[in-house]
Amino acid sequence: MTLPPMSEWVRTLLVGAGGFVGAALRYALGGLVSRVVSPEFPWATLLVNVTGCFAIGLLAVLTEERGPIAPAGRLFLMVGVLGGYTTFSTFGYETLSLMREGSQVLAAANAVGQLLLGLAAVWAGIMVARGVV
Repeated sequence: MTLPPMSEWVRTLLVGAGGFVGAALRYALGGLVSRVVSPEFPWATLLVNVTGCFAIGLLAVLTEERGPIAPAGRLFLMVGVLGGYTTFSTFGYETLSLMREGSQVLAAANAVGQLLLGLAAVWAGIMVARGVV
């Protein structure tokens, strides 16, 4: 039995529902970690980013190499849940994909660019909000 293709509306709802779950998980985990460890280091963010990277690696193999997750499940889990949980996992996955494809220069440019431009954008946002720029 073949299922009909998903409409854009259904795909958007799957991603949105997954995003809600991921954001709620991040919030809950962050609260738990902040009650347990020292606030001197952003442990919750580190934990979320590392576990998100592990999850996207696991799900990528399951969906791309083993195939037990349907396209709707991939959208819900990888784009929605992990997108709401942390986009750092996508950054890690895309950078490693470039490396696997033999594009080491692009992978390095992505890693350095994401970090430097991200930090610069945070700084610029702070300056704009303070009316300095």
